[in-house]
Amino acid sequence: MKVLLIHSDYLEFEAKQKTKIAEDTDILQGKMDECLTTFIAVEKEDEENPENVIKNTVNEIIKTAENLKVNNIVVYPYAHLSSSLSSPEVAKDVLKGIEEDLKEKDYNVLRAPFGWYKAFKISCKGHPLSELSRKITADIKEVKDEKEVKEKEKKDEKSKLYLLNGETRKLIELNEKNVKKLEDEGLKALAMHEMGIKHAKKEETEPPHVKIITEKEICDYEPSSDAGHFRWYPKGKLIRDILQDYVYNMVVENNGMPVETPVMYDLGNKAIREHADKFGERQYRFKQGSKDLMLRFAACFGQFMMKKDMYILPKHLPLKLYELSTYSFRYEQRGELVGLKRLRAFTMPDMHTVCLDIKQAMEEFENQFWMCLKTGDDFNTPYSVIFRYTQDFFDENKEWFFKIAKDYKEKYGKDVILELLPERKHYWVGKVDMAVIDSFGRPIENPTVQIDVESAKRFNIVVHEGNEKVHPIILHCSPTGSIERVLCGLLEKAYMDAEAGAPPMLPVWLSPIQVRVIPVSDAHKDYALNVAKKLRENNIRADYDDREESVGKKIRNAGKNWVPYVVVIGDEEVENNILTITVREKSTLKKPVKEKMTVEELIEKIKEESKGFPYRPLSLPLYCSLQPIFR
Repeated sequence: MKVLLIHSDYLEFEAKQKTKIAEDTDILQGKMDECLTTFIAVEKEDEENPENVIKNTVNEIIKTAENLKVNNIVVYPYAHLSSSLSSPEVAKDVLKGIEEDLKEKDYNVLRAPFGWYKAFKISCKGHPLSELSRKITADIKEVKDEKEVKEKEKKDEKSKLYLLNGETRKLIELNEKNVKKLEDEGLKALAMHEMGIKHAKKEETEPPHVKIITEKEICDYEPSSDAGHFRWYPKGKLIRDILQDYVYNMVVENNGMPVETPVMYDLGNKAIREHADKFGERQYRFKQGSKDLMLRFAACFGQFMMKKDMYILPKHLPLKLYELSTYSFRYEQRGELVGLKRLRAFTMPDMHTVCLDIKQAMEEFENQFWMCLKTGDDFNTPYSVIFRYTQDFFDENKEWFFKIAKDYKEKYGKDVILELLPERKHYWVGKVDMAVIDSFGRPIENPTVQIDVESAKRFNIVVHEGNEKVHPIILHCSPTGSIERVLCGLLEKAYMDAEAGAPPMLPVWLSPIQVRVIPVSDAHKDYALNVAKKLRENNIRADYDDREESVGKKIRNAGKNWVPYVVVIGDEEVENNILTITVREKSTLKKPVKEKMTVEELIEKIKEESKGFPYRPLSLPLYCSLQPIFR
């Protein structure tokens, strides 16, 4: 095998034309920044022992990546390096094997498709080690240095997953057999995802929420932008704004201080570049003039630079800065983009808390853990929970962790998953991730809290303690995860409710239209219109269906729009000054439930259901006939 290794600012490709030997793939274009690009030609002699060739190639790539301190690797088929090529079948298997082996060793890998004519752009860094070539054979080289062997074994050691019953404190190491026997479907789905176990294939090609967001005029892909960017219609914008208000209020109630920072940063700043490289996710990077710039993937950069310039004393701690990161950007591969679950521009509530020491950080971690869980309660989207710790941090603090798990078990009746990492690979020593399970049985990652032990030093954030300057511990927290994924979870749950026979709906406080008022005939129009106006005057999002359609069709339209309360006004309602209301939450898909109440009682009912949640008025016209159609 022949390999050309290029330390690259970026590699970008697009598959243009298929050849007879091309592999079938959905990944026809891609880009990776700050990467090691490996141009590879698989040769005839490699067919004798492809397994050893894969192993030796991966070892050589990792050795080079470690020297260059990069975690992003591009595997690029390049037949032009050799005149003695292997068969296409062997070449495909070898390239896929290299990709899989590197991923297992926690590298971010982008593999260009085999057998396609491709256009590509590359920027070589130009230092002495930025261009290397290697001839790799199947020969096995023994490592005789015992210390080197042990270090290699430790590095290759994988993390372990356990199921923990918080009440009994019993840890059960998870494997493919016992995972599939888990009774908690949420934990089973999360564990299978963590272990790379695929679910049974679904007939659907995309999650149901992708269809719902367009049908309900919530949002849609923007065709004139980059893939994975959305346009938001009035109803969707309203939902998103209310969710943003919800997180804002929660954070402020917990002593967070809202700030705002730029979306673009200069990679010439050493701390910013190191933090961006450490994160490892795909990023939007570009050159403007002489500067290398990036679009942020989280609010860390601006908040850390702000904290660096602050004069922080112990009495200020824990110090919480919060920002609604609109937008954050991640350059996900096109084939990985899935509706609101995976996109390239998203809105991330992002709070960072400065803590004096690990003791204070652990106390605040626990507080924020419970704060995050409350969001699942408020949205009625139950979370499945996984804690992740380095082995040494867990060993030192297991009693603290067992107490959290026990309290969680008592309140929610659920077990948790525990991942133990043999050593620290990231900026954190401990974190918790919470996920909603979608209709395909796959996790949607939502809230997270992380204990960051290295960023304060990198950004020179200090706490003035007496005559000393101390680098603090920093917690990263997103109380809900991205706003888009919150909505994704809500819509997936609504779809699953419908599958079980209940009418799909959003929580009343979050529904764009809370009440629709429908007159039976012209004789009832004035009364119905006054009801709709009174509801609006009392901060209820109501509209009035004045369209020239049958009452039955109007009721069906209200159902299609998931309106929680549908008021139909005829002779009886006008004469008795009482409303007949279809209550969606109490109904089934086959049997609507109707209740009688006055307009004052309806107002009181909705206000009680919305108590403690933010309110924004409906931005659509009162008259349904004047509401434009966006789709």
